[in-house]
Amino acid sequence: MFETVGKSLDPADWTAFRVQAHKMLDDMLDYTENVSSRDVWQPMPADVKEHLSSPLTEKTLAEAHAEFMRDILPYAVGNAHPRFMGWVHGGGTPVGMIAEMLAAGLNANLGGRNQAPIEIERQVMRWVRDLFGFPETASGVFVTGTSMANLIGCLCARFKKAPIFEGGLGEFALTAYTSTAAHISVAQSLDISGIGINALRKIPVNANYEIDVFALEQAIIADKQAGKTPFLVVATVGTVDVGAMDDLQKIAAVCQRENVWFHIDGALGALAMLAPQLAPRLAGIELADSIAFDFHKWGQVPYDAGFVLVRDGDIHQKTFASPAAYLQRQERGLSANSPWACDFGLDLSRGFRALKTWFTLSVYGNEKLGRVVAHTCELAQYLKCQIEATSELELLAPVALNIVCFRYRCDDANRVNTELVITLQESGIAAPSSTTLNGNVAIRAAIVNHRTTKNDMDILLAAVLKFGNALTLNNNL
Repeated sequence: MFETVGKSLDPADWTAFRVQAHKMLDDMLDYTENVSSRDVWQPMPADVKEHLSSPLTEKTLAEAHAEFMRDILPYAVGNAHPRFMGWVHGGGTPVGMIAEMLAAGLNANLGGRNQAPIEIERQVMRWVRDLFGFPETASGVFVTGTSMANLIGCLCARFKKAPIFEGGLGEFALTAYTSTAAHISVAQSLDISGIGINALRKIPVNANYEIDVFALEQAIIADKQAGKTPFLVVATVGTVDVGAMDDLQKIAAVCQRENVWFHIDGALGALAMLAPQLAPRLAGIELADSIAFDFHKWGQVPYDAGFVLVRDGDIHQKTFASPAAYLQRQERGLSANSPWACDFGLDLSRGFRALKTWFTLSVYGNEKLGRVVAHTCELAQYLKCQIEATSELELLAPVALNIVCFRYRCDDANRVNTELVITLQESGIAAPSSTTLNGNVAIRAAIVNHRTTKNDMDILLAAVLKFGNALTLNNNL
């Protein structure tokens, strides 16, 4: 058992605890240093899965750590590995890992109050406010991820158009707009906010998977003529399937003309602003009313670290601020420092996500992080060129940023490529995912990790050709 002092949970023997703690830290540093030599992913054996479903038993710290190393660490999803390309997951960094340890040790609740951690969150907010060209009146708050950030953007837009809705939203007949390539969280935000999924108009995309701006305009006009109240347009910078970027300047013009809230889902692509060669392609992002994005993707911050930035801080605060006696503010003491973070979102209990982000931005800097962003896009272009030069492979979508969708050419291509992706994952060599584009199953490689190199692209393609050939031969037998 883990011995403690009296009723406290602190260790009875701090010296022994330090030795064990240092071993645990060294094990994670070893894991990170040598992650490239491991399998990307491996299936969890049945006996391990069964063991992890066993009833609670008390253990020493050393025993719990040994169980972690044996039964948990080897069977994680693998996104720290340079050939994890299945979903848009950042690779994390040693700096972020250590910062997370510091935050856990401090155990600060960032719901509010007069404390330095709140100032760190505000400082990061000012950094990203300047990055996106937002005014000083802007506000922002850390959240779990862009799904929650999209909901906050939706709620702010609803408040601006319908600030009083105690009797329901029926009289407003609100409508929202996004592309057919948008993330599912946009529809979920309409549902959770009480507006309803039926109020969401999904606008078709063009050949580059970008929202059709003319079709967007026509949909807004039609709804207004039908007595509806358009209140929100959600553009996407880095669509889920292929990484496409909507035309932000044209959408901003439509929103300004129609007096509609302009929200950007930039979960993947917003931090392209860090790369000077990519930032011009995001022209118009500075015109948004709100931006949702994730530091835990291209920002390489350990999970989770989502963020929402709102142009009008007053609307943002009024959307969420709910006075309560137990949250009373003062001019001095711990209850000072208003407004609090809980006035800008749904959470009162909030972890110190800002610290690992602050460390990452401070230690690596915008320039180095921007080079990582640009490099992943260069790798995507390299992979695209290799695919186009290989007769057995076929590119299935334009490569706008860092996502490449392709397939192995063969008969019964959808079945074979579905199986091919699973085979790649189970091999431990590489872990792409699959998606479906125009009825075709695609191998989807999302290149996000700062550790990924051209050699990893070559290893991926060699494995695709090897397993694709084996699968088609077996299919023909």
